Amino acid sequence: MWLQNHKTYQQCTRCVMDTSDPEITFDENGYCNHCTEFIEKTSKRIYLGEKSDKVLADIVQRIKKSGKGKEYDCLIGISGGIDSCYAAYVAKNLGLRPLAVHMDNGWNSEAAVKNIKNVAGKLGIDYQSYVLDWEEFKDLQLAFLKASVPEAETPTDIAIPAAMHQIAVKHNIKFVISGGNFATEGILPKSWHYNAKDVCYLKGIHKKFGSGKLKRFPLFGFKNEIYFKYIKGIRFVYLLNYVPYSKKEAMLLLEKELDWKYYGGKHYESKFTGFIQSYLLNEKFQIDYRRATFSSQICTGEMTRDEALELLKEPPYDPVIAQQEKEYVAKKLGISLNEFDAIMDLPPKSYQDYPNNKKFLEFIYGLYWKLNK
Repeated sequence: MWLQNHKTYQQCTRCVMDTSDPEITFDENGYCNHCTEFIEKTSKRIYLGEKSDKVLADIVQRIKKSGKGKEYDCLIGISGGIDSCYAAYVAKNLGLRPLAVHMDNGWNSEAAVKNIKNVAGKLGIDYQSYVLDWEEFKDLQLAFLKASVPEAETPTDIAIPAAMHQIAVKHNIKFVISGGNFATEGILPKSWHYNAKDVCYLKGIHKKFGSGKLKRFPLFGFKNEIYFKYIKGIRFVYLLNYVPYSKKEAMLLLEKELDWKYYGGKHYESKFTGFIQSYLLNEKFQIDYRRATFSSQICTGEMTRDEALELLKEPPYDPVIAQQEKEYVAKKLGISLNEFDAIMDLPPKSYQDYPNNKKFLEFIYGLYWKLNK
């Protein structure tokens, strides 16, 4: 069953997280655990002035040294969205020689495709796509929808790091740059999205609801991570944590200098991701991802709580557009609208209803973080 929430409704008095996260807790001031942890821990991992400048200079030096005599000194994942495109801009301006890689799962918006080409072209960096086998990937996505869990994006979340690491090995690249950052993504309840690195979970759902075997789909679990990190020596670098980063300012710069165009909403560079986060999660699980994004921005000072509350008064999706998107998603997945609606009507489930390696992975990664403090 989907995680039950027996709490009386409550909203944080500092950010805008609320009891739509069934695991949320509040202190005597009405502050939630999410913004408290962000301020106490995560805020120390965003740009900290001279301290961050020194760390970044050291990272850049190591990247350049690792790429000496090679065609590229780093790889950068690019989606066409703000974060990844701005990370590419920062990397180029730091004097790095990146290879831009896009993991194409078949759901790119036209705006995202144009953005990738424009950004790569204007920056003068090489670009290539890692294209997933559509029939196999479609079957896997449909399996997750039928499983009735919030993690409809887990297949993509596993494929991205798998693709990045595989191409890095192919080109003997030791550093992979990601647009992920704490400034805009520091808050995300665990109850909203279970561990994407749990291959047991993915295989369990596909075995029950999918068809055929996963022959070509790139898996990425803890074993793969250990292999790429310790045997191949590949490291992920989150450049945006070491520079002053404002999403609004980044968007303006990208539009002005790289002919980048806005695509309509957070993660709408992917038609599937935009639909899942704006419509499906809201309708089926009462999860509004905007709360997490806005709360992160409140904690970093990029948005006020009043501004966030005003934006949250607007529904997360336009009903007319959502219907069009639903028809598009159903058709692309090869099912009828009635079949899609039947999936929406299934009782919500959670990762707990399917095979998973949660305890083992928590132990492994807990041990890893202790050894790498």
